[in-house]
Amino acid sequence: QLQLVESGGGLVQPGGSLRLACEASGFSVDSRAIGWFRQAPGKERMEAVSCITTRGESHIYIYDAKGRFTISRDKAKNTVYLQMHSLKPEDTAVYYCAASAFCSDSSGLVDYWGQGTQVTVSS
Repeated sequence: QLQLVESGGGLVQPGGSLRLACEASGFSVDSRAIGWFRQAPGKERMEAVSCITTRGESHIYIYDAKGRFTISRDKAKNTVYLQMHSLKPEDTAVYYCAASAFCSDSSGLVDYWGQGTQVTVSS
């Protein structure tokens, strides 16, 4: 059974950092594209944040996040990470890990979702 489990969310002050982790089971993290989406409070839309391809190529979809967010993976731990620096209140959202055949900014192409982890940026 394929499963994605996120961790690492929490409350952080503006300017702070968090590292989200997405541990996969039932498949290898380099066999599928693994991405992060987020859903801001009160919004239905899932916003694509970042993705890493099977070949290890990374994409950042939010212009404002370039230079602040980095996606990486650890094959030995079968885990994908989203390192976030210089966090802003507008980064507040539930962050979801997602697996798909290839990287895309469309949530409609995701095959598997994690349960989500809350990130709150507030003073």
